[in-house]
Amino acid sequence: MLEARGLTKQFGGITVVRNVSFSIARGEILGYLGPNGSGKSTTIKMIVGLLEPTTGTIRFDGLDTAADPVAFKSRLGYVPEEPHLYTHLTSLEYLMLVGRLRGLETERIARKSRELLRLFELDDARYATMSAYSKGMRQRVLLAAALLHDPDVLVLDEPFSGLDVSADVLFRTFLRALAEQGRAILFSSHRLDVVEKVCRRVVILHHGKVVADDTVAALRTNRSASLEDVFAEVTRQEDVSETVSHIVDVVRTW
Repeated sequence: MLEARGLTKQFGGITVVRNVSFSIARGEILGYLGPNGSGKSTTIKMIVGLLEPTTGTIRFDGLDTAADPVAFKSRLGYVPEEPHLYTHLTSLEYLMLVGRLRGLETERIARKSRELLRLFELDDARYATMSAYSKGMRQRVLLAAALLHDPDVLVLDEPFSGLDVSADVLFRTFLRALAEQGRAILFSSHRLDVVEKVCRRVVILHHGKVVADDTVAALRTNRSASLEDVFAEVTRQEDVSETVSHIVDVVRTW
């Protein structure tokens, strides 16, 4: 189980994440939602070790990850929101590099890399440098890199960004299969339709605080609404219909 306990992060006296707690059981895909600026990415960066919490702890299987961060990262797969890659490399070269940094045996890395690239429909482009790749192609390379060492925990920050419809369906089904094998998966996305299809439970953040933590079914039942409506309610999203009407008027008449 992956647990966040009382995570708080301050920058220059400004609190951007405030006492956030949640847990993810093995075999579970937890949706992590919130408007822009709500603290989602900051939370994720604390969990993967890119930021140190001001207060609070992250635990995996009962152990504080700060006690041995290298051991935890060896069991962690991470897909960041932006696909920052060494674009002068080919996808195969990049996966070989990641595998070596993970300490995997060279022959095993090559075998897994080629097969993952084939399955992620990148086989034809494996010898082209990634500077020529679309965002969706780069996103698939990041997913392959995150899975190369068979992690126990997956942290995915907007992993479907740039994917086409067929890849979207493939990865939704793939995530469920990974969870069924006992992995704990944190899934952060603005795509509420995808979250509703993939995640049984969601945590919603607003102004750095948890404002909802329940199953999608329970949240919808309690409010008789879609997940999008629940999200708008708990994060106090304002009705944009009047603004939209004014924009249309300006475009048509001014």
